[in-house]
Amino acid sequence: MSKPLRFLPLALLALLVAGLVWRLATPGNSNVSSKMDGQPVPVFNLAAAVPGIPGLASSDLAGGQPHLVNFFASWCVPCATEAGVLAQLKGRGVAIDGIAIRDRPDDVARFLARYGDPYERIGSDTRSQVQIALGSSGVPESFVVDGRGIIRYQHIGPIDADEVPMILARLGQAK
Repeated sequence: MSKPLRFLPLALLALLVAGLVWRLATPGNSNVSSKMDGQPVPVFNLAAAVPGIPGLASSDLAGGQPHLVNFFASWCVPCATEAGVLAQLKGRGVAIDGIAIRDRPDDVARFLARYGDPYERIGSDTRSQVQIALGSSGVPESFVVDGRGIIRYQHIGPIDADEVPMILARLGQAK
């Protein structure tokens, strides 16, 4: 075997590694667009997740005012982090409704007592049927719903403090 051919496998490996490093350093678009944007909220009627706070129905989201619908769970660590940001949004007049995913009433009540309760209503989605119908894949996840019950934006993951202006703008556009 000639000397240059001996280094061919090593050169190919170096090219492969360089390509992988380049791709990891410059990932493609990580935004996931929702297929539900512009679609009406699917019809649902969820029982209250905790006593004393009303449940949530799709008809509650078509009363003329935009809403932020937040999927959360007491067992979700990022949901606990997001709770403070949701409180900020509530303080700015945002109507926030919650959907507790695969959770028990006593666990939801403890979560709200510990991290705060920014919700006007909280529905209990014990089998994730509403979550799946809305195209949500996990918790936390939030949807901006306009006053007619049309989904205008889907936010995957926790809402961070630096994303509050963007969420407020989306809610403003949903009026």
